[in-house]
Amino acid sequence: MNEYENNSDQNSLRTGSRPEDAGRDGGSGHEWAARDVRVMSAVRHFRVVVRAVQAHSSWVERQCGVTAAQLWALWEVFREPGLRVSDISRRLSIKPATASNLLDKIEAKGLVRRERRGPDQRVVRLFPTDDGARLLARAPRPAEGALLDALTRLDDQQLEALNGSLEALVDILRVKEEGSALSPIVPSGN
Repeated sequence: MNEYENNSDQNSLRTGSRPEDAGRDGGSGHEWAARDVRVMSAVRHFRVVVRAVQAHSSWVERQCGVTAAQLWALWEVFREPGLRVSDISRRLSIKPATASNLLDKIEAKGLVRRERRGPDQRVVRLFPTDDGARLLARAPRPAEGALLDALTRLDDQQLEALNGSLEALVDILRVKEEGSALSPIVPSGN
């Protein structure tokens, strides 16, 4: 028996089910209790994921002096010199303004430089500096972050199931603003 099976009244309040609802829609009190255990298990798993992402971000910052998001942006610029801010925004799945602020910070640290090249001088391209390359050489891996690394390790079936479940959860939460998906999970120091 786990910690959530010990107190079904507390679990019932958490999930909105009540003992008096037992038997509704054909469900027994035992079925409701089992559902409450599954709901609380999902809550625990979400907390583990969020804490793991936060711990990785803190560790990266202690090791390198940049946030995990800044390290990921630097990695993208290093992998493909000449990217634009909009490219970084897409690759990190963040808003363009957030990407610009993040890049301002790593530029101020001397890790990237912005250049205007070619006939259209309005286009600003990003390039790693020698200091940026040195930081990446000693930086913790994966540079793209723990969450992206974990997601890429899921097989196609697991990823499809996770996406389907998360889409349903987002629908239930009524998150309609498309921009919500472009906000970092944890403060990124950008």
